[in-house]
Amino acid sequence: MKHLLFLFAVALLSGCATQNAPKRYAWVTGLKPEKAAYYEQLHANPWPNVSKMIKACHIQNFSIHEREIEGKLYLFAYLEYTGANFEADMKRMAADPETQRWWKETDTCQSPLPDAAAAGKIWADTKEVYFLK
Repeated sequence: MKHLLFLFAVALLSGCATQNAPKRYAWVTGLKPEKAAYYEQLHANPWPNVSKMIKACHIQNFSIHEREIEGKLYLFAYLEYTGANFEADMKRMAADPETQRWWKETDTCQSPLPDAAAAGKIWADTKEVYFLK
């Protein structure tokens, strides 16, 4: 029994017992053609504190992809969230002054889809239809 308690304590201290299985999120938005090069430049050299905040908010495997469709540019974002309260972590990120400055730079490059714009958002939600584990 002592060995089981010891293994449990080690797992707890190492974070194994508290790690949540990732929840996947993906979004889409438009990209203004005249701002595409600037947007890519920003993301080629992201601000270190913004990246730290993303990780501190339990986000991993975050990527943004660009695609041209019928002459229009679109961005597709994907991330995995391992925390316990996505909304609270997103509020924490949104309250961060450095992240706010970053979004002032990136938001002007984006062109929200109509449903996102109507909701006052930049990125439109997507629905996962397939996942291979």
